[in-house]
Amino acid sequence: MGLKLKERGAASIQRLTSDIETWIDREVAGCEFKDERLGRRFCKLLGQIGSDMGQSIPQICRDWANTKAAYRFFSNERVNEADILRGHFEGDAWGA
Repeated sequence: MGLKLKERGAASIQRLTSDIETWIDREVAGCEFKDERLGRRFCKLLGQIGSDMGQSIPQICRDWANTKAAYRFFSNERVNEADILRGHFEGDAWGA
């Protein structure tokens, strides 16, 4: 019985991870950052934020290196609100 519960838990985690990755793919589909590395960092941030909604950046990032990277991303001169939200409002992020 314990094994079946563990298997169900693993399947639920895998499904949640897959759902978050699908959501991230939809959200970033229309984004066009000036540097490819910014796009990769944005995907990583969305994954972290999506897995722990409502928490602060330090709580989501869990360590100083990731927290610092998140704050540097948001304060980067080459990233603006339009870059971040473009993918959200374009394509089928809203099922359009």
